[in-house]
Amino acid sequence: MIGFDPNYMLYVFLPTMLLSLGVQLYLRSAYSKWSKVRNSTNLTGAQVGEALFTRTDLIDIPMQVVPGNMTDHFDPRANVVRLSQGTATQPSVASMAIAAHELGHVQQYQTGSALIKARNFLVPAVQFSPMVSYIAILAGLLLNITGLLWVGIAFFGLMVIFTILTLPVEFDASRRAMNMLGEAGLMQSDEDRRGAKTVLRAAALTYVAAAITSILQLLYYISLANRRR
Repeated sequence: MIGFDPNYMLYVFLPTMLLSLGVQLYLRSAYSKWSKVRNSTNLTGAQVGEALFTRTDLIDIPMQVVPGNMTDHFDPRANVVRLSQGTATQPSVASMAIAAHELGHVQQYQTGSALIKARNFLVPAVQFSPMVSYIAILAGLLLNITGLLWVGIAFFGLMVIFTILTLPVEFDASRRAMNMLGEAGLMQSDEDRRGAKTVLRAAALTYVAAAITSILQLLYYISLANRRR
């Protein structure tokens, strides 16, 4: 029902599809270029991680290698950094930047970042809010119950807030990554700096695109509810 609404197609689906496609192309282009350029220290992503644990005030935690490219992440529940095969084994500028970014998240948790605490406060809510939101919105539309529709919108709003809070968390992790690379003496050339910034900026734009998408969807749902008053 919602999917065939011309307003949805014009103001939500098409803009967000084009935005996501553009960001993904930019990310793939940046990663493809800088994954072929060796960093000045000739260290793989895994070795960069080990160097950052040794040369900064980070508390050492395990690092694991997982299959794929750009599957890198820090798992705070298991307290482990997981690096993709490409990142862990390649001595590229992209690998250095990505590994440092994940350790930027580690530093956020170890230093008790207020940004992480704010986002984590919403984690329990966003674990069930998607299901509640979509069920309530669909039921409100089908049954023509505006109050139920607004309940769904409220739960969807929690997801939007979480997505927005993710932005400063990711930008801060990248800032920390660049600072730690400099502190550890691993950022030794202008090419290192330029490439690392490009890769981190491209990755951050995926979160910007996700936030814009969620905001446009929220505004669309609100417009649906207002039309039923």
